[in-house]
Amino acid sequence: MNNSETIRVACFSTQEHDKAVFERAISNAGTCAESSAPKSTIDSAPSSCSRSVNITYFTHGLAASTARLCDDYDVVIAFVNDDIGAETIKALAQCKVKHIALRCAGFNNVDIKAAHDYGIQVSRVPAYSPETVAEHTLALILTLNRQTHKAYNRVREGNFALNGLLGFTLNNKTVGVVGTGKIGCSVIRILNGFGCRVICYDPNKNQEARDLGAQYVDLDTLFAESTIVSLHCPLNENSYHMINSESLNKMQNGVMLINTSRGGLVDDKAIINGLKSKKIGYLGLDVYERESELFFTDHSQDIIQDDNFQRLTTFPNVLITGHQGFFTAEALNEIAHVTIDNIINNNNIV
Repeated sequence: MNNSETIRVACFSTQEHDKAVFERAISNAGTCAESSAPKSTIDSAPSSCSRSVNITYFTHGLAASTARLCDDYDVVIAFVNDDIGAETIKALAQCKVKHIALRCAGFNNVDIKAAHDYGIQVSRVPAYSPETVAEHTLALILTLNRQTHKAYNRVREGNFALNGLLGFTLNNKTVGVVGTGKIGCSVIRILNGFGCRVICYDPNKNQEARDLGAQYVDLDTLFAESTIVSLHCPLNENSYHMINSESLNKMQNGVMLINTSRGGLVDDKAIINGLKSKKIGYLGLDVYERESELFFTDHSQDIIQDDNFQRLTTFPNVLITGHQGFFTAEALNEIAHVTIDNIINNNNIV
Protein backbone atom coordinates (compact mmCIF):
# COMPACT_ATOMS: atom_id res chain seq x y z
CA MET A 1 0.00 0.00 0.00
CA ASN A 2 1.22 3.52 -0.72
CA ASN A 3 0.35 6.93 0.69
CA SER A 4 -2.10 7.80 -2.08
CA GLU A 5 -4.38 4.80 -1.89
CA THR A 6 -7.61 4.16 -0.05
CA ILE A 7 -7.64 1.24 2.36
CA ARG A 8 -11.02 -0.45 2.01
CA VAL A 9 -12.26 -1.89 5.28
CA ALA A 10 -15.27 -4.06 6.14
CA CYS A 11 -16.33 -3.76 9.79
CA PHE A 12 -18.52 -6.52 11.21
CA SER A 13 -20.80 -6.79 14.27
CA THR A 14 -21.22 -3.02 14.41
CA GLN A 15 -23.71 -0.96 16.36
CA GLU A 16 -24.36 2.77 16.00
CA HIS A 17 -21.90 3.58 18.79
CA ASP A 18 -19.17 1.68 16.90
CA LYS A 19 -19.73 3.75 13.77
CA ALA A 20 -19.50 6.98 15.71
CA VAL A 21 -16.19 6.20 17.42
CA PHE A 22 -14.59 4.75 14.29
CA GLU A 23 -15.52 7.74 12.15
CA ARG A 24 -14.08 9.99 14.83
CA ALA A 25 -10.91 7.88 14.98
CA ILE A 26 -10.48 8.09 11.22
CA SER A 27 -10.90 11.86 11.37
CA ASN A 28 -8.36 12.19 14.19
CA ALA A 29 -5.88 9.84 12.55
CA GLY A 30 -5.85 11.69 9.26
CA THR A 31 -4.64 9.70 6.25
CA CYS A 32 -0.88 9.45 6.71
CA ALA A 33 0.74 6.04 7.01
CA GLU A 34 3.60 7.60 8.96
CA SER A 35 1.44 9.18 11.68
CA SER A 36 2.55 8.21 15.17
CA ALA A 37 0.13 6.89 17.80
CA PRO A 38 0.53 8.08 21.39
CA LYS A 39 -0.85 5.87 24.13
CA SER A 40 -4.40 7.20 24.13
CA THR A 41 -4.86 9.14 20.90
CA ILE A 42 -3.66 9.31 17.32
CA ASP A 43 -2.48 12.73 16.22
CA SER A 44 -4.02 14.28 13.11
CA ALA A 45 -1.86 13.55 10.08
CA PRO A 46 0.00 16.24 8.15
CA SER A 47 -2.04 17.70 5.32
CA SER A 48 0.51 16.51 2.74
CA CYS A 49 -0.54 12.89 3.23
CA SER A 50 -3.33 11.54 1.05
CA ARG A 51 -3.79 8.00 2.33
CA SER A 52 -7.36 7.28 3.45
CA VAL A 53 -9.39 4.64 5.23
CA ASN A 54 -12.89 3.87 4.02
CA ILE A 55 -15.07 1.65 6.22
CA THR A 56 -18.23 -0.21 5.26
CA TYR A 57 -20.22 -1.25 8.34
CA PHE A 58 -22.10 -4.53 8.66
CA THR A 59 -24.38 -5.20 11.62
CA HIS A 60 -24.08 -8.97 11.30
CA GLY A 61 -21.10 -10.95 12.52
CA LEU A 62 -18.15 -12.27 10.58
CA ALA A 63 -18.32 -15.99 9.76
CA ALA A 64 -17.55 -18.24 6.80
CA SER A 65 -20.90 -17.39 5.21
CA THR A 66 -20.54 -13.61 5.56
CA ALA A 67 -16.82 -13.48 4.72
CA ARG A 68 -17.79 -13.80 1.08
CA LEU A 69 -19.05 -10.20 1.25
CA CYS A 70 -15.44 -9.05 1.50
CA ASP A 71 -14.52 -9.04 -2.18
CA ASP A 72 -12.29 -6.04 -2.94
CA TYR A 73 -11.74 -5.23 0.74
CA ASP A 74 -8.18 -4.96 2.04
CA VAL A 75 -9.01 -5.30 5.75
CA VAL A 76 -11.78 -6.66 7.94
CA ILE A 77 -12.48 -5.40 11.45
CA ALA A 78 -13.84 -8.16 13.68
CA PHE A 79 -15.21 -8.34 17.19
CA VAL A 80 -14.92 -10.68 20.15
CA ASN A 81 -17.66 -13.15 19.18
CA ASP A 82 -17.08 -13.28 15.44
CA ASP A 83 -16.23 -16.74 14.08
CA ILE A 84 -12.80 -16.42 12.50
CA GLY A 85 -11.98 -20.08 12.12
CA ALA A 86 -10.20 -21.78 9.24
CA GLU A 87 -13.23 -21.71 6.91
CA THR A 88 -13.77 -17.99 7.47
CA ILE A 89 -10.11 -17.26 6.87
CA LYS A 90 -10.12 -19.34 3.69
CA ALA A 91 -13.08 -17.30 2.41
CA LEU A 92 -11.33 -14.04 3.33
CA ALA A 93 -8.21 -15.17 1.50
CA GLN A 94 -10.27 -15.92 -1.59
CA CYS A 95 -11.54 -12.35 -1.37
CA LYS A 96 -7.91 -11.14 -1.19
CA VAL A 97 -8.24 -9.72 2.34
CA LYS A 98 -4.78 -9.11 3.78
CA HIS A 99 -5.47 -8.02 7.35
CA ILE A 100 -7.88 -9.01 10.12
CA ALA A 101 -8.00 -6.16 12.65
CA LEU A 102 -9.53 -7.32 15.93
CA ARG A 103 -11.12 -4.56 17.97
CA CYS A 104 -10.57 -6.52 21.18
CA ALA A 105 -7.65 -7.88 23.20
CA GLY A 106 -8.35 -11.61 23.02
CA PHE A 107 -7.84 -13.65 19.85
CA ASN A 108 -9.08 -17.07 20.96
CA ASN A 109 -11.78 -16.90 18.26
CA VAL A 110 -9.17 -16.68 15.48
CA ASP A 111 -7.34 -19.57 13.84
CA ILE A 112 -3.97 -17.83 13.87
CA LYS A 113 -2.19 -20.65 12.05
CA ALA A 114 -4.71 -20.58 9.20
CA ALA A 115 -4.32 -16.81 8.93
CA HIS A 116 -0.53 -17.14 8.74
CA ASP A 117 -0.83 -19.95 6.18
CA TYR A 118 -2.91 -17.70 3.93
CA GLY A 119 -0.66 -14.69 4.46
CA ILE A 120 -3.26 -12.69 6.37
CA GLN A 121 -2.07 -10.45 9.18
CA VAL A 122 -3.98 -10.43 12.45
CA SER A 123 -3.79 -7.44 14.78
CA ARG A 124 -5.48 -6.75 18.10
CA VAL A 125 -5.95 -4.07 20.73
CA PRO A 126 -3.72 -5.43 23.50
CA ALA A 127 -4.79 -2.91 26.13
CA TYR A 128 -7.62 -0.41 26.24
CA SER A 129 -8.41 1.36 29.46
CA PRO A 130 -7.84 -1.69 31.70
CA GLU A 131 -9.44 0.26 34.53
CA THR A 132 -12.73 0.02 32.64
CA VAL A 133 -12.99 -3.76 33.00
CA ALA A 134 -11.50 -3.63 36.50
CA GLU A 135 -14.18 -1.18 37.63
CA HIS A 136 -16.91 -3.40 36.19
CA THR A 137 -15.40 -6.31 38.13
CA LEU A 138 -15.78 -4.34 41.34
CA ALA A 139 -19.30 -3.33 40.34
CA LEU A 140 -20.23 -7.02 40.15
CA ILE A 141 -18.55 -7.74 43.49
CA LEU A 142 -20.25 -4.86 45.29
CA THR A 143 -23.65 -5.44 43.73
CA LEU A 144 -23.64 -9.14 44.59
CA ASN A 145 -22.37 -8.50 48.09
CA ARG A 146 -24.60 -5.58 49.10
CA GLN A 147 -27.45 -6.63 46.79
CA THR A 148 -28.12 -3.12 45.60
CA HIS A 149 -29.98 -4.43 42.54
CA LYS A 150 -32.52 -6.11 44.81
CA ALA A 151 -32.70 -3.14 47.18
CA TYR A 152 -33.43 -0.82 44.25
CA ASN A 153 -36.44 -2.88 43.18
CA ARG A 154 -37.69 -3.26 46.75
CA VAL A 155 -37.64 0.45 47.49
CA ARG A 156 -39.45 1.23 44.24
CA GLU A 157 -42.22 -1.08 45.47
CA GLY A 158 -42.30 0.54 48.91
CA ASN A 159 -40.56 -2.39 50.61
CA PHE A 160 -37.90 -1.14 53.02
CA ALA A 161 -37.28 -4.43 54.83
CA LEU A 162 -33.64 -5.47 55.13
CA ASN A 163 -34.27 -9.21 55.38
CA GLY A 164 -32.26 -11.06 52.73
CA LEU A 165 -29.94 -8.13 52.00
CA LEU A 166 -27.16 -8.97 54.46
CA GLY A 167 -23.68 -8.52 52.99
CA PHE A 168 -20.11 -8.74 54.26
CA THR A 169 -17.31 -6.22 54.76
CA LEU A 170 -14.64 -6.34 52.05
CA ASN A 171 -11.96 -4.94 54.33
CA ASN A 172 -9.47 -7.67 55.35
CA LYS A 173 -11.06 -10.27 53.07
CA THR A 174 -8.79 -12.38 50.89
CA VAL A 175 -9.37 -11.97 47.16
CA GLY A 176 -7.73 -14.28 44.63
CA VAL A 177 -6.91 -12.67 41.28
CA VAL A 178 -6.21 -15.16 38.49
CA GLY A 179 -4.24 -13.38 35.79
CA THR A 180 -2.06 -10.35 36.54
CA GLY A 181 -1.88 -8.52 33.25
CA LYS A 182 -3.00 -4.92 32.92
CA ILE A 183 -6.60 -5.62 33.95
CA GLY A 184 -5.62 -7.93 36.80
CA CYS A 185 -3.23 -5.31 38.19
CA SER A 186 -5.93 -2.65 37.90
CA VAL A 187 -8.24 -4.90 39.94
CA ILE A 188 -5.50 -5.37 42.55
CA ARG A 189 -5.02 -1.60 42.77
CA ILE A 190 -8.73 -1.04 43.43
CA LEU A 191 -8.94 -3.89 45.95
CA ASN A 192 -6.06 -2.33 47.86
CA GLY A 193 -8.29 0.69 48.40
CA PHE A 194 -10.85 -1.55 50.08
CA GLY A 195 -8.20 -2.94 52.41
CA CYS A 196 -8.33 -6.46 50.95
CA ARG A 197 -5.58 -9.02 51.17
CA VAL A 198 -4.83 -9.92 47.56
CA ILE A 199 -3.26 -13.17 46.44
CA CYS A 200 -2.75 -13.97 42.79
CA TYR A 201 -1.78 -16.61 40.29
CA ASP A 202 -0.22 -16.25 36.86
CA PRO A 203 2.30 -18.47 35.05
CA ASN A 204 4.02 -15.23 34.04
CA LYS A 205 4.59 -13.27 37.22
CA ASN A 206 4.29 -9.51 36.96
CA GLN A 207 6.50 -7.29 39.10
CA GLU A 208 3.78 -4.63 39.07
CA ALA A 209 1.47 -7.00 40.95
CA ARG A 210 4.19 -7.56 43.56
CA ASP A 211 4.80 -3.82 43.83
CA LEU A 212 1.08 -3.41 44.54
CA GLY A 213 1.44 -5.77 47.50
CA ALA A 214 -0.15 -8.86 45.97
CA GLN A 215 1.33 -12.23 46.87
CA TYR A 216 1.80 -14.92 44.23
CA VAL A 217 0.63 -18.38 45.28
CA ASP A 218 -0.13 -21.62 43.46
CA LEU A 219 -3.63 -22.06 42.10
CA ASP A 220 -4.73 -24.58 44.73
CA THR A 221 -3.72 -22.19 47.52
CA LEU A 222 -5.56 -19.34 45.82
CA PHE A 223 -8.74 -21.43 45.57
CA ALA A 224 -8.49 -22.58 49.18
CA GLU A 225 -7.82 -19.20 50.80
CA SER A 226 -9.95 -16.78 48.76
CA THR A 227 -13.33 -15.43 49.81
CA ILE A 228 -13.59 -14.01 46.29
CA VAL A 229 -12.02 -15.49 43.13
CA SER A 230 -11.83 -13.16 40.12
CA LEU A 231 -10.71 -14.30 36.66
CA HIS A 232 -8.60 -12.04 34.43
CA CYS A 233 -6.68 -14.48 32.24
CA PRO A 234 -6.80 -15.28 28.51
CA LEU A 235 -8.64 -18.30 27.19
CA ASN A 236 -6.35 -20.97 25.75
CA GLU A 237 -5.90 -24.73 25.89
CA ASN A 238 -4.40 -24.51 29.38
CA SER A 239 -7.08 -22.28 30.88
CA TYR A 240 -10.16 -23.78 29.21
CA HIS A 241 -12.69 -24.77 31.93
CA MET A 242 -10.18 -24.01 34.67
CA ILE A 243 -13.24 -23.52 36.88
CA ASN A 244 -14.71 -27.01 37.01
CA SER A 245 -16.00 -29.48 39.59
CA GLU A 246 -12.50 -30.31 40.80
CA SER A 247 -11.38 -26.70 41.24
CA LEU A 248 -14.67 -25.74 42.90
CA ASN A 249 -14.17 -28.48 45.48
CA LYS A 250 -10.94 -26.75 46.52
CA MET A 251 -12.73 -23.46 47.25
CA GLN A 252 -14.36 -22.22 50.42
CA ASN A 253 -18.05 -22.88 50.92
CA GLY A 254 -19.99 -19.80 49.82
CA VAL A 255 -17.16 -18.46 47.65
CA MET A 256 -17.83 -15.50 45.36
CA LEU A 257 -16.77 -16.23 41.77
CA ILE A 258 -16.37 -13.40 39.24
CA ASN A 259 -15.59 -13.79 35.53
CA THR A 260 -15.11 -10.72 33.34
CA SER A 261 -12.56 -12.38 31.06
CA ARG A 262 -13.74 -15.18 28.74
CA GLY A 263 -16.72 -17.49 29.14
CA GLY A 264 -14.77 -20.63 28.26
CA LEU A 265 -12.76 -20.35 31.48
CA VAL A 266 -15.81 -21.68 33.32
CA ASP A 267 -17.64 -25.01 32.97
CA ASP A 268 -21.25 -23.82 33.27
CA LYS A 269 -22.56 -27.25 34.28
CA ALA A 270 -20.07 -27.34 37.15
CA ILE A 271 -21.03 -23.89 38.39
CA ILE A 272 -24.73 -24.76 38.25
CA ASN A 273 -23.99 -27.75 40.49
CA GLY A 274 -21.84 -25.47 42.67
CA LEU A 275 -24.72 -23.05 43.06
CA LYS A 276 -27.16 -25.85 43.90
CA SER A 277 -24.82 -27.26 46.55
CA LYS A 278 -24.12 -23.73 47.91
CA LYS A 279 -20.40 -24.15 47.30
CA ILE A 280 -20.78 -20.96 45.24
CA GLY A 281 -22.44 -18.29 47.35
CA TYR A 282 -22.27 -15.52 44.73
CA LEU A 283 -21.67 -15.64 40.98
CA GLY A 284 -20.95 -12.64 38.77
CA LEU A 285 -20.54 -13.14 35.02
CA ASP A 286 -19.93 -10.60 32.29
CA VAL A 287 -19.06 -13.37 29.83
CA TYR A 288 -20.53 -16.73 28.90
CA GLU A 289 -19.11 -19.64 26.93
CA ARG A 290 -21.83 -19.57 24.26
CA GLU A 291 -22.46 -15.84 24.40
CA SER A 292 -22.03 -15.42 20.66
CA GLU A 293 -25.57 -16.78 20.28
CA LEU A 294 -26.99 -14.30 22.80
CA PHE A 295 -24.99 -11.22 23.66
CA PHE A 296 -25.09 -7.82 21.91
CA THR A 297 -28.59 -8.57 20.54
CA ASP A 298 -32.11 -8.00 21.88
CA HIS A 299 -33.69 -11.40 22.57
CA SER A 300 -36.45 -10.09 24.83
CA GLN A 301 -39.14 -11.41 22.49
CA ASP A 302 -37.43 -14.76 21.88
CA ILE A 303 -37.48 -18.09 23.65
CA ILE A 304 -33.84 -18.56 24.64
CA GLN A 305 -32.82 -22.09 23.76
CA ASP A 306 -29.69 -22.33 25.93
CA ASP A 307 -30.93 -24.32 28.93
CA ASN A 308 -27.77 -23.81 31.00
CA PHE A 309 -27.92 -20.05 30.58
CA GLN A 310 -31.59 -20.03 31.48
CA ARG A 311 -30.88 -22.14 34.57
CA LEU A 312 -28.20 -19.70 35.70
CA THR A 313 -30.65 -16.80 35.54
CA THR A 314 -33.00 -18.54 38.02
CA PHE A 315 -30.57 -18.36 40.95
CA PRO A 316 -31.07 -15.37 43.27
CA ASN A 317 -27.33 -15.08 43.93
CA VAL A 318 -26.29 -14.84 40.27
CA LEU A 319 -25.69 -11.56 38.44
CA ILE A 320 -25.07 -11.67 34.67
CA THR A 321 -24.24 -8.71 32.47
CA GLY A 322 -24.00 -8.97 28.68
CA HIS A 323 -20.25 -8.49 28.09
CA GLN A 324 -20.41 -4.80 28.94
CA GLY A 325 -17.25 -4.64 31.04
CA PHE A 326 -15.45 -2.82 28.21
CA PHE A 327 -18.34 -0.49 27.48
CA THR A 328 -17.29 3.03 28.43
CA ALA A 329 -16.76 6.04 26.21
CA GLU A 330 -13.05 6.09 27.03
CA ALA A 331 -12.54 2.42 26.19
CA LEU A 332 -14.50 2.59 22.94
CA ASN A 333 -12.48 5.60 21.79
CA GLU A 334 -9.23 3.84 22.66
CA ILE A 335 -10.28 0.66 20.83
CA ALA A 336 -11.19 2.59 17.69
CA HIS A 337 -8.02 4.70 17.70
CA VAL A 338 -5.73 1.71 18.18
CA THR A 339 -7.58 -0.38 15.59
CA ILE A 340 -7.29 2.35 12.95
CA ASP A 341 -3.61 2.82 13.80
CA ASN A 342 -3.08 -0.95 13.48
CA ILE A 343 -4.64 -0.84 10.02
CA ILE A 344 -2.58 2.12 8.85
CA ASN A 345 0.74 1.18 10.43
CA ASN A 346 0.49 -2.63 10.86
CA ASN A 347 0.93 -2.43 14.61
CA ASN A 348 0.10 -5.00 17.30
CA ILE A 349 0.38 -7.96 14.95
CA VAL A 350 -0.30 -11.31 16.61
